[in-house]
Amino acid sequence: MTKTPNFAGWRAMILSQEDGNTDKLTRQLKLLGLDVTRQWRPLDGAALPDLVLVDADQGWDELLPWRSGRPARPVIALLGSEAPGRIAWAIGQGAGAIIAKPVSAAAIYPALVLSVSIHEERHEAERRIAYLEERLKLRPVVFAALARLKEERGFDDDRAYAALRDCAMRRRMPIEQIAAFFLGGSEPLREVG
Repeated sequence: MTKTPNFAGWRAMILSQEDGNTDKLTRQLKLLGLDVTRQWRPLDGAALPDLVLVDADQGWDELLPWRSGRPARPVIALLGSEAPGRIAWAIGQGAGAIIAKPVSAAAIYPALVLSVSIHEERHEAERRIAYLEERLKLRPVVFAALARLKEERGFDDDRAYAALRDCAMRRRMPIEQIAAFFLGGSEPLREVG
């Protein structure tokens, strides 16, 4: 996260039974410009808020509509217990921050910022991993192109790889894509001796 977010207009859902903590939390979130609702039933996956605050002391697995550890929205756990199982549950639900109970107004804004930042970092890491996994799946294509260059042009391993790499760099394309084009016949690699 490059800048501190402005939460004005965000929709927040508090998943908790009503008590003094939720009252204080609601008041403070509204002061920060959030539209706040509270319920104590499972969250509807079709109408997700921008931010979820969940009572980790009493929460259960079906309370949140996503796979464990892969939250679709930033999650903040409300936690009054030091029980390892409750802390583990909050982490398993993807909580990026914790607000200790009894709720202190000063703890809310930092938890919002931290939660959003952690959520963005997780999604960026997932995108990067997916990209790298896709490139990894295409490694056999690169090896096949290298083998073909070695066979057809008499290159050694280093020269074959340098030829693919240089062509990819000149065209500003991933080496896997150039290798696929070469194997498919649409990229003859003419500039390669």
